[in-house]
Amino acid sequence: MDETRLNAFMGKLVNDMGGAAMLANVIVGEELGLYRAMADNQPVSPQTLAEKTACNPRLVREWLSAHAASGYLEHRDGLFRLPEEQAQALAVENSPQYVAGGLGIVASFFLDKDKLIKAMRGNGALPWGDHHPCMFSGTERFFRPGYKGHLINEWLPALDGVVAKLEAGAKIADIGCGHGASTVIMAQAFPASRFVGFDYHAPSITVATQRAEEGGVSSRVRFFEGSAKNFPDNDYDLICYFDCLHDMGDPVGAARHALQSLKDDGTVLLVEPFANDSLDDNITPVGRLFYAASTFICTPNSLSQEVGLGLGAQAGESRLRKVFAEAGFSRFRRAAQTPFNLILEARK
Repeated sequence: MDETRLNAFMGKLVNDMGGAAMLANVIVGEELGLYRAMADNQPVSPQTLAEKTACNPRLVREWLSAHAASGYLEHRDGLFRLPEEQAQALAVENSPQYVAGGLGIVASFFLDKDKLIKAMRGNGALPWGDHHPCMFSGTERFFRPGYKGHLINEWLPALDGVVAKLEAGAKIADIGCGHGASTVIMAQAFPASRFVGFDYHAPSITVATQRAEEGGVSSRVRFFEGSAKNFPDNDYDLICYFDCLHDMGDPVGAARHALQSLKDDGTVLLVEPFANDSLDDNITPVGRLFYAASTFICTPNSLSQEVGLGLGAQAGESRLRKVFAEAGFSRFRRAAQTPFNLILEARK
């Protein structure tokens, strides 16, 4: 045994243990409003922060100390400061970098641990609807900042002729819409167009309908419970899949139904987690995150459905291209990308 390698691995493991513990502290801080109370970037004492947030001052001091030890906060002379850069990720919810609200996803991993163990020892199935409710709210809050930051200004303009159609008045389906974040963002940007969202998780449809009302677009947006393989109508200008196709049991069947539901000059917008085509090329911080999440969410959800293809969150462009080719699409290309997403376009 190489003792140097052992010690290096133990250092990595301790670092990861600390990271996991800190994420739990971030979840607590976000829910209690501790970051928002520090968003002015001014130094604050534990006592003052506790008074501002109606929290226990001794526990607040320990929470702040953990953040200072992790480099999340600055500490000097007993005062703590949340720098502007960290605030973008932890306190400013309309920032494209905001991530704290999305950590409900991570919380659900631990809350759903026994369910995944049962799936691992059985047929691999863990349906989306069986997760803890913090999974659903966390998913909305994890993806919404990225959609707000990129969808209107970058992803839709990267598609051939789509923005002009949306500006003139188009019909759009958002499949696997969840809480409707992507649907509402598009509807707010294109008031001449009509949008319909479909998701097979009924509680999400209820929330999505509420989000449309809150966003002032309920007159042009409707949400319905439904499957990716049986949603109605066949005259869509644009059909969207935001971070959901790889979760489906039968993505080929879903893509085939989209082909039948599009106008002849219609477009599919497929947004998927960024991935290269091989495991060796995905051994990165982003790949680690997505493989780990896919173990708990994406793959077991697919295995719970008919066909159960189990693409996983790191399917990669080549595998997704094969899905759409098998479904009958003749054109498929990468339109854009971010460090976290592939933006793919499919045409008849």
